Amino acid sequence: MASDDLIQKLKAALGDAGVLTGKDAEEKAQGAWSKLGVPAAVLRPASTEEVSKALKLCHAAGEGVVPWGGKTGLVEGGEADGHIALSLERMNKIEEIDTLGGTISVQAGCVLQTVCEAADAKGLIFPLDLGARGSATIGGNISTNAGGNRVIRYGMTRDMVLGLEAVLADGTVMTSMNKLIKNNAGYDLKHMFIGSEGTLGVVTRAVLRVWPKPKSQDTGFVAVESFEQLPKFLRHMERALGGTLSAFEVMWEDFYKLVTMEPAKGRPVIAHGHPYSVLVESMGGDQEADSARFEAAMMEALEAGEISDAVIAKSQAERDAMWALRDDVGQVVHTYPMFTFDVSLKIADMESYIAEVKQGLAAKWPDSSLMVFGHLGDGNLHVIPGRFPDANKETRRGVEAIVYGELRKRNGSVSAEHGIGLEKRPYLDWSRSAEEVALMHLLKRTLDSKNILNPGKVLEPVSQAKAAE
Repeated sequence: MASDDLIQKLKAALGDAGVLTGKDAEEKAQGAWSKLGVPAAVLRPASTEEVSKALKLCHAAGEGVVPWGGKTGLVEGGEADGHIALSLERMNKIEEIDTLGGTISVQAGCVLQTVCEAADAKGLIFPLDLGARGSATIGGNISTNAGGNRVIRYGMTRDMVLGLEAVLADGTVMTSMNKLIKNNAGYDLKHMFIGSEGTLGVVTRAVLRVWPKPKSQDTGFVAVESFEQLPKFLRHMERALGGTLSAFEVMWEDFYKLVTMEPAKGRPVIAHGHPYSVLVESMGGDQEADSARFEAAMMEALEAGEISDAVIAKSQAERDAMWALRDDVGQVVHTYPMFTFDVSLKIADMESYIAEVKQGLAAKWPDSSLMVFGHLGDGNLHVIPGRFPDANKETRRGVEAIVYGELRKRNGSVSAEHGIGLEKRPYLDWSRSAEEVALMHLLKRTLDSKNILNPGKVLEPVSQAKAAE
C-alpha cells in the first residue's frame, strides 16, 4: 500500500486534480468487463512531464504502478488492487493530422473512436476497429497490440504505429515520434512497448498511420453449410476482390441465434438453420465498379456451392444492422456463468478444435454452452463457454484445461489480440518458447529493475536471487 508520504509527494507534483484517493479512487476503478480492484490512488497526469514525475517518485519508493487506458481489457491487465493506478484520461488530445504525410499524432489517452472520426473528417481512415471503439484508448490499443475487424486488410495495431513516446519505470522519457514509413536507423525501439501491456514503459504519445478514406464499401451476409467451405469462400473473395477485402467475420450458429433472438434487439439477416454465417466486407475506390465486382464474386461463390445464401446490404442502415449483430458480444452475459477466450490457430485446425472443445465441455458439464465467433481470416477465434454451475476458480481452471489443452495440441496461441495480463499468465509458455520467455524476463529486469510497472502482469514474478542465477 502506498505510503501517505508518497501520496503527498504525488499531489505536490500533479496537483489535487491529478491524484484521487479514497472513495474517489474506488469510483474511478469501475470497468464494464475488467477487474480493477481497489487502488491506493489513481493518478491523472495531464502531460508527459507529469507522467515522468509520477513514475520517478513511485520508482524511488518501490511502489507498483498500473497503467489504465479505457479499462475495457479482458485479461485482468488493469488490476490495480493496493497499487497506484495511472490513468491517461486527461492526455486525450489529437496533436496533429498530416494529410500529406498520412499520419496523425495523438496523446495516449485519446479514445479510438475520436481518432477515427478526426481522420474521417479529413478524408482519411484510421482502420483499427473493435467493439470497444467508444471507450478504448490509443495507449491501451498500443499496449495490447489490438487487432479487431480489419486485420485482414490493414494488420494489427503494430502495423499502424510509426513512432511513439514512452516513459520508463524510473521516469526517463523515451521520445521517438518518428513519422517515416521507412527508418532502419538501428533498433526500432517502439516495438518493445507495443504489446508489452504497460510492463516495460507507459506510452504517452504516438504517431499513427492513416490512409485515404475508401470511396466504396460493400457488405454482405452469407450462410455456409460446412466448415471446409469457409476457407474456400475466403480465398475466393480475396482473389475476386483484388485486395479490397477488409473484413471476414464468421459466426457459429449458436452465437448467431444468440444475437438475433429475444432478448437481443437484432433480427436474422438470413434465416436460422445454417452452421456458419459470415459477414464479409470490401472497401475500394469506385462504388459502382466495386459493387458490381462484389456482387459478381458472391454470385460465383453461390454457383460454386461455397455458400448457400447471401444478402448484400443496399444501404448504410442495412450495413449497420449486419455489423450490429457481430458487435453484440454483450449478449453472452445470458450464458453466465461464462468465461471468455481469445485464441489463435491455423484455419485448418479450427473445425476439429471447436468440436473437441465442445465434446470436452459436454463430458464434464452436460448443460454447458459454447459461443464461437471471430476473425477467421486472421486465424483468430473468440471462444465463450457458458452456463456452468458456478464461476469459481476451480471451474475456470477446469474449462481452461480443455480450451487451452486442445489449443496446445495444435500449436496455437492463448492470446490472439487481448493480451496476457494476469488471467493468461500461467499459460504464457504454452504459446512461447522457454528462450522467448527468458528474454522477456531479461527485458523486464533491464527496463524495470524494481518491478513497479504493472507488476505481476504477463510474466510470473521472479525473485532477485533467482534472477541472479
